[in-house]
Amino acid sequence: MPLPTGDVIGILGDNLRLRKSVLPLPTKVATKWTEGLDLPRGGKTVLYTGLMYQLIPYIEGLVKAQIKMGDSWMGKYTSLGRKVNRYVNVSAFMARPSAEERARYDQVPINVVHLLRKAGVEFGSLYEDDLYSGALAYDLGLDEVVVEHARRVHDVFKKRGVRTVITIDPHTTTMLRSVYPKILKGYDVEVSSYLEVLAEKGFGGNGNGGKRAGGSPAEVVLHDSCVFARYEGVVDEPRELLAAAGVTVRDPEYTGRQTWCCGGPVESLYPIKAAANAANRVVQLRAAARECVTMCPMCFVNLSTAAGDTMRFKDISEYLREAYAS
Repeated sequence: MPLPTGDVIGILGDNLRLRKSVLPLPTKVATKWTEGLDLPRGGKTVLYTGLMYQLIPYIEGLVKAQIKMGDSWMGKYTSLGRKVNRYVNVSAFMARPSAEERARYDQVPINVVHLLRKAGVEFGSLYEDDLYSGALAYDLGLDEVVVEHARRVHDVFKKRGVRTVITIDPHTTTMLRSVYPKILKGYDVEVSSYLEVLAEKGFGGNGNGGKRAGGSPAEVVLHDSCVFARYEGVVDEPRELLAAAGVTVRDPEYTGRQTWCCGGPVESLYPIKAAANAANRVVQLRAAARECVTMCPMCFVNLSTAAGDTMRFKDISEYLREAYAS
């Protein structure tokens, strides 16, 4: 059975308020992906991860721990766990992914750095000040905590002189571009997904279309992120970039703005229901192709877990880097 919803939401909200993230990460872990890239510190334009890809292996571990706890005697003590968590970060003991798992997700922002540089974009990084956006807390209705955290993020932007933010995932994009302007006075930061930036730059067009490793084009099914497609209108850009990269894109049943949800973010509250929803989506995707492209870390982990070895999943940044960047 699932853990008490109120206690789980409370722990996540307490973490964001006290520790700047629903699942706090050590600075060394959060910024590991920047090593060796020589990114300028700060600047008017920054690449902002919002920690989403870095958090996924921890979220995955936490969900597994929740399922185990819900089926054991420990589930009765969740309210006590919340009280303890206000003083000691208990989530750090529940999810400890391996270095290999962390490196898998760190590869996405690394890919994006190479792609943006290939497109001639100049940008920096905020390193330890690249904070979580508050997306999950917002989805769970923790409005007061989200407003407080949004001010914290905005203060970082103002302090660092940031005017333009390039995002990597849909959840960070919609928080910084659509939610923050509604809840913060004077918020005027320009926000674009790296997919939009690359498409606007004509990446892959004008005769410089990419060639995939091995020389043969891939045939893939594209899973649209609900947040990108429905809320931010990012539908054409990923298709254009993949087509220019020599990738044949197939659309599944329910696509574009009518896409089917991967099951997130309710996996943090109802992991079994989320898994069932992901399994339904896998059936739809597999009917179109056996290799799937995602553009959201939550979609990637939920769908790839549900599919097991029946399908192959890759982030769109991996395809684009194979085609365009060394």
